[in-house]
Amino acid sequence: MTEEPKSRSASSSDTVLAASPVISVMLIVSDAEAAVAWYRTALGATELWNLGGVAGLAISGAPFFLHQVNPENPTETSPGQVGITSTRIEVFVDDPDTFIERAVAAGAVAGAAIEDHRVPWGTHRQGGFTDPFGHNWSVGDTSPLRTFPR
Repeated sequence: MTEEPKSRSASSSDTVLAASPVISVMLIVSDAEAAVAWYRTALGATELWNLGGVAGLAISGAPFFLHQVNPENPTETSPGQVGITSTRIEVFVDDPDTFIERAVAAGAVAGAAIEDHRVPWGTHRQGGFTDPFGHNWSVGDTSPLRTFPR
């Protein structure tokens, strides 16, 4: 792994390890405080940091972020404001049934029922829900995370 300086003004002994890219999402929500509480309860998310209106969360180490609607930035609206969402959040877990059941029990709206999908690499188990903030989640097993063909 290579090392890169933290900043141009950092001392030569102040370094960070270069890491692989991480892709995440920033969910725009109407109420960041309520969203943090819901994602913690419903999805078992942990709080990485919280600036009041903007927060970093993680589900089993997978980071995602929340940002409260900012009326001064009309390009970032919540699904509730516009009545639709154009993004689907995908989460891959060992037990998609339990993950979805927990979310629905906490107030999510059940989406596609859990089904076994026949795919080239075998069977992929997946279903979904819509969270109380209007975001669509697809929840499946971890089978798509492996290289194909094997």
